[in-house]
Amino acid sequence: MSFEDLDVWKRSTRLTVEIHKHLRGVRDFGFRDQITRSALSVPSNAAEGVERGSLNEKVRFLTYAKGSCGELRTRLYVGVEIGYFERDVGREWIEQTRETLAMLVGLMRTIERGVEP
Repeated sequence: MSFEDLDVWKRSTRLTVEIHKHLRGVRDFGFRDQITRSALSVPSNAAEGVERGSLNEKVRFLTYAKGSCGELRTRLYVGVEIGYFERDVGREWIEQTRETLAMLVGLMRTIERGVEP
């Protein structure tokens, strides 16, 4: 299976695109850079993990994706509080990171059982 077939990759990529588009006009370049990097890191690490050869490597990169998901969620909370996006948009994205995290955990469990995704 290719990473492009994974629902978690598709979902996290869509969220990354939404965040990039929404923050296009934000002049706080430090914040914008950090949140977009953490967002992009989720699908990138998921893709890299699935494409790795060994089970340990796959799980390690999916663990990185989980960490980036938490980092992204933290920045989303901050972005809401400082007014870079509306509270309802931020809440939706935060919920999407929670669901993405659950999907990553499920994928990791599948791989740890020796089943190819």
